[in-house]
Amino acid sequence: MRFDEWDPVYRAILADFGFPRTDDERARDVLAELAVPFDREKLDRITGNTVAIAGAAPSLADELDTARGAECVVAASTAADVLLDAGIDVDCMVTDLDKNPETARELSESRIPVAAHAHGDNIPAIREYVPTFDAENVLATTQAEPHGPVENFGGFTDGDRAAFLADEFGAAELVFLGWDFDDATVNPMKRKKLDWAERLLYWLERRRDERFSILDGRRTEIDFDTDLFESGT
Repeated sequence: MRFDEWDPVYRAILADFGFPRTDDERARDVLAELAVPFDREKLDRITGNTVAIAGAAPSLADELDTARGAECVVAASTAADVLLDAGIDVDCMVTDLDKNPETARELSESRIPVAAHAHGDNIPAIREYVPTFDAENVLATTQAEPHGPVENFGGFTDGDRAAFLADEFGAAELVFLGWDFDDATVNPMKRKKLDWAERLLYWLERRRDERFSILDGRRTEIDFDTDLFESGT
């Protein structure tokens, strides 16, 4: 995804949450100082294959067969731990470093790419954890304008960024496990993030001309501003 396509949506997200753009840019620049350019061939396994996008909802443990049946697995945050504990290989982990940085470090040392994300309030985590990873296996990402080795493929939460990453690297099909848009246990901030994740995945399936099963029965209720999402195209 080109940044000019993403930027209008990004600005709407910032406005909805009240997040300062400068904070994201500052975090991006800190990550840029620690990162090296990513060798995209490390994610060649995604290209042309069915990719499982694993979220970290409680339902994940009951949906592992979806990952087992996929040719490639991209895991969001703590979903990586559940998959690895079940003996399922992870081909990429997507994280903003807020829960299980030790898993990210271990995967990077095992030559598994880790998409480490910079946003406005995780600068301390970036400085603490990213230097402990194997830099050659870190794919640095931002939700702001890309700069240096830090890239932006679209997406906002770990889960939907995993899907946008798989799209960027040429996935033939995306399948989903461990997702729950209606989780009643989350706080208001997380609820708003889930709403945006749903909108973003709906946008992505439209861009891919694909139908994601996790959106079945939900599409007509999604608060989707077509003019906003297509303003950059």
